[in-house]
Amino acid sequence: MATLTPSFPQFLPGWLARQRWYTAQGRTPQLRRVGGLRYQDPAGEVGIETWLLVDEAGPHPVLYQVPLTYRGAPVEGLEHALVAEAEHSELGPRWIYDGCHDPVGARAILDTVRTETEVVADGGAQYGAATGRRATGPGALGEPTVGQRSRVLSGEQSNTSIIFEGDDGAPVICKIFRVLAGGENPDVVVQLALAEAGSSHVPAPLGALHGRWPDPAGGTQEGHLAFAQEFLPGVEDAWRVAVRAARDGAPFTREAAGLGAAVASVHQGLANAFPTHASTTASSTALRETWERRARAAMQEVPELDRYVEAVTAAYARAGAASWPRQQRIHGDLHLGQVLDAPGRGWVLLDFEGEPLRPLAERTAPDLALRDVAGMLRSLDYAAGAALREYDARVPEDWVPAARTAFLDGYAREAGADPREQAELLAALEIDKALYEAVYETRHRPAWRQIPLDALARLLA
Repeated sequence: MATLTPSFPQFLPGWLARQRWYTAQGRTPQLRRVGGLRYQDPAGEVGIETWLLVDEAGPHPVLYQVPLTYRGAPVEGLEHALVAEAEHSELGPRWIYDGCHDPVGARAILDTVRTETEVVADGGAQYGAATGRRATGPGALGEPTVGQRSRVLSGEQSNTSIIFEGDDGAPVICKIFRVLAGGENPDVVVQLALAEAGSSHVPAPLGALHGRWPDPAGGTQEGHLAFAQEFLPGVEDAWRVAVRAARDGAPFTREAAGLGAAVASVHQGLANAFPTHASTTASSTALRETWERRARAAMQEVPELDRYVEAVTAAYARAGAASWPRQQRIHGDLHLGQVLDAPGRGWVLLDFEGEPLRPLAERTAPDLALRDVAGMLRSLDYAAGAALREYDARVPEDWVPAARTAFLDGYAREAGADPREQAELLAALEIDKALYEAVYETRHRPAWRQIPLDALARLLA
C-alpha cells in the first residue's frame, strides 16, 4: 500500500490553522476526512483532488473543503501556496499545493462547472460527488474566457475567489466555499434567480458546482461547493468612491440616489423570485427579542453604551408597536463594500451569502428589506468617518445627511414606497447595526469606535 511521508495527519492541521478561512483561530485542528472528489488533469501530469475535512476542535464540528494538487516538481511562483513537501513510496518526491492557487487545479474546478460534468471520489459516490450546472436565463453569462491565467484574490476570510482571464471570452471569478453546510448557498440561489429574471444589478452567473457529501453525523448532505460568475475588471466598489468624495468634500448625492434605486430594484426582484410572508405578532416579537438580546450583550462589552439603556429600550418598543411590512429574502450583509460601480451599467450588488458564520437557516429566512436600507445608511456614515480618520479630511457637515437623503429618495422612487414612512422600524435597525459596530470596533479598531458611538447619540437623541 502506497504511503506518504510526512503523512496528511502530520502536515495538514498546521497548514489549515494558518488559513484566514479557518474558523477556530487559536485552536489546533482536529481533522477527520469524511470524503473527497477526484478531478482529472487533461495533460495527465498533475494530481487534483478535493478533501472534505471535519474539524472537531471547536464547540461544534465544522466541515471544510480543501482542494489539493500533487506535482512531481516544484512550481516557480507557487511557493506561497505550498502545503507540504512529501515522499510518496511509489512515485517519489511530491510537492503538494493549495489547489485554488495552482492554475491546473483551479481550471479543473471551473471546467467542471462550464462543461456540466460530474466528478466522484475514488471510492464512489458514497464518499462524495459533484456536478457542474450552467446558469440559464437572460442574465446568464455566455462562454467564458478560455485563457489559462488565474489568480487568487487576497484578503478574503471565509471563501477563496479565483480570477480567470484570457485573450478571448469574458473573464470569470470562481468562488470556492471553504466552510460547507448542507442546503443551498444563498449567494448562489439568489444571484441565479435574479439573473434568470434579467437583472443587471448582479454579476452574470456562469454556473455552480453542486455537491453531495457524507454528513459527519450520518447520512448524506447536499449543497454548493463553488460558484462561477462574471468578473468586472477595473471597477471600484462604492466604499472607495464614497470615501474619496467625502475626503474631497465632493457631493455623493447623484451616486447615492442611483445606489438607492439599485437596492430597491434588487429587493423587488427578490420579492418576485422568493416567497414573502406577512409580519405576524410572533415573527415581529422574535426579531425584537433578537435586537434586545444583542443590545444587552453589546452594553456588557462596551461600557460607554450603558447611558443608552432606556433610550434603546424605548426605541425598540416604538418599533414593536409600529405597523410592520411583509418579510422577504434580502441581501443580509449590505454595505458600500458589497457594491461595484460598473461603467455604463450602474451599481452591481455582490455577495448575497449573508454573514457566513451565521447558521444557513438564519441567512435564508425572510427578513425586513429595511435591514439592507439601514446597512447602507450606516455605511454612508462610516465613509465620512473613514475620510476623517484616514485622511484627516474636513468632511462638510451636510455630506452624510445629503447622501442619506439622496439614497432614500432613489430607493423610494424605484420601490414606490418610502422607507421613511416606517421611521420607527428603520431607526431600530440602524440602532441594532450601530450597536454591532460599537462591539466590533471595541474588539478590533478602538480608534474607530467613536463613529458608531456618535451615530448612536444622534439616533437616540
